[in-house]
Amino acid sequence: MAEQINAFQMAQAQFDGVAKLLRLDPAIAEILRWPMREFAFRIPVRMDDGSLRVFQGFRVQHNDARGPNKGGIRFHPSETLDTVRALATWMTWKCAVADIPLGGGKGGVVVDPATLSTTEKERLCRGWVQVMWRNLGPRIDVPAPDVGTTPQMMGWMMDEYSKLVGQYTPGVFTGKPLGGGGSEGRTEATGFGVIYCVREAMKHLKMDPTKCVAAIQGFGNVAQYAAIGFVEILGGKVACVSCWDRKDKTSYTYSHKDGINPRFLLSITDQYGTIDKDKAVAAGYTVEDGAAWITKEADVLIPAALEGQVNAETIKQMSGRVRLVAEGANGPCTPEADEFFKQHNIFNIPDFLCNAGGVTTSYFESVQNDMNFYWTKEEVLQKLDTKLTQAFYAVLEMSEKEKVYMRDAAYMVAIDRVVKAMQLRGWV
Repeated sequence: MAEQINAFQMAQAQFDGVAKLLRLDPAIAEILRWPMREFAFRIPVRMDDGSLRVFQGFRVQHNDARGPNKGGIRFHPSETLDTVRALATWMTWKCAVADIPLGGGKGGVVVDPATLSTTEKERLCRGWVQVMWRNLGPRIDVPAPDVGTTPQMMGWMMDEYSKLVGQYTPGVFTGKPLGGGGSEGRTEATGFGVIYCVREAMKHLKMDPTKCVAAIQGFGNVAQYAAIGFVEILGGKVACVSCWDRKDKTSYTYSHKDGINPRFLLSITDQYGTIDKDKAVAAGYTVEDGAAWITKEADVLIPAALEGQVNAETIKQMSGRVRLVAEGANGPCTPEADEFFKQHNIFNIPDFLCNAGGVTTSYFESVQNDMNFYWTKEEVLQKLDTKLTQAFYAVLEMSEKEKVYMRDAAYMVAIDRVVKAMQLRGWV
């Protein structure tokens, strides 16, 4: 429980540090340290056996100065209000640094979705909307999938909202299935967004991507498309990926002497990101311990799995060749790792800039829903490239101008944009 509470304390501590750098008015800082609105509610659901279960639900709207609140809904057994508060706060900064006209929100239900049948999940989704619908909408608050939720669940939620308001309103939820109001390019968006940021960082560092090697942690959606993008968009080589093996209950690193073929590995990977070990070995891949990814001779590290993976212990195993770390996951690098990067002149692309491709494409989905006109995958990815490239240079310029670390610069850009929106609206 303490760990969950610390998430919001950490979000506030990060904000406090940057507020000092920006010399923010203490009253404005006090507004931004806390969410503007919080909802905690109970959802009664009739189970398949006829019994009634009551679930705890949450929705936090952190700040909507720049536009409607935006952020996922998590179905997780250890969900707490403090976790949701922290995630909503970080969504405000993520949307602002990507310069999309949205604020930060997050929601959740205390439940392990794996314990529910499909019909029970649908009733719970519709129940969540029945409680929250008056405080949702394309111009108010737009939820999306997150841990434990899926595009199908967003489809049910959107349908329930549309029934309650009496009109088809696809833009109230994003991350919907294709054919049900979803956007092309959403599958690739976060991983390719990482690569667009890596490409610009390499230009800044005068690195030739065709002569560079990347080591990637993870092989879920983000890591899969980061690997594909590094090879196919940048023309580089990927030394390895790592993944959790559901069967063996452990993680492995997969490497190949000629560099991995991400399309091949994707073809032998199940829906949970587990690579078929036997097929990989048969194709000439070397299988090592899951922690081996960080030891590889690589120019670029892309941690795209879990938080806290690049830490005081693992940085000791990093190759001295590493010049760039691109955070595909949320919070993969600890403060100790940040200090190591500063000392060794390793360039870092912070998570809420590097992995903002997902929320940016969710914004594009809302725009397409609003127009009732849908773009091709190429158009979506081109718009995403333009948006993230602009975001990268806004942060880089702040970093160089203020002589601060990239993570601090990203916070400074984001917070400054939110404060300006509050001032322009006459809130402060």
